[in-house]
Amino acid sequence: MQPEIPPPDVDALARRALDLVPAGAGRAIVGIAGSPGSGKTTLARAVVDAVNERAGMPIAAYLPMDGFHLADATLEALGRHDRKGAIDTFDGWGFVALLERVLAEQDHPVYAPAFDRSVGEPIAGSLAVLPETRLVVVEGNYLLAPTEPWGRLRPLLAETWFVATPEEERLRRLVDRHTRHGRTPDAARAWAHDVDGANARLIEPTAASATLIVDGGLPVGAA
Repeated sequence: MQPEIPPPDVDALARRALDLVPAGAGRAIVGIAGSPGSGKTTLARAVVDAVNERAGMPIAAYLPMDGFHLADATLEALGRHDRKGAIDTFDGWGFVALLERVLAEQDHPVYAPAFDRSVGEPIAGSLAVLPETRLVVVEGNYLLAPTEPWGRLRPLLAETWFVATPEEERLRRLVDRHTRHGRTPDAARAWAHDVDGANARLIEPTAASATLIVDGGLPVGAA
């Protein structure tokens, strides 16, 4: 059973992450996984901010898996747009390749896509992992999935943390998110239950393979 560190103690998590950074040269990647609405984005960003504050310089970078959403046109062509967010609606191989580059290429910037919720599409080259970056915090739904290509992530991650949040709270956050981004309340509830819920049923069992379980009852927004 993994030890638990409550998410309000972000400083403890930041210290834990810093301890994973190799002495001298090198870089470490920490992976934060969780179901939709668990709070993983909020936690990942908070840990990065806390690490940089402790270090007195920007040595930590945030890198979300969401930038590897397939484009809407691609999802339409594949017949998967009505379940966007499912494991096969991401470019998993591309995400694995990016993390391999993050570890192997440390003498120049490595650029990565981010996901723009205002347009619902990934934006290429939105994020940069700079040469001075020593810690990269990645987050996403499927970091602990055992299937190809996701299983290839595990050897690249110094630790994996799983954000565990009660289903009722996750659904509340998801309905709020989907409503803010343009869905009607009924459509938001349907998507949260049917699409996000189906993804959560795949994601939640992967918590058993995480290094650390973190309580997702965060006081601010959700991932």
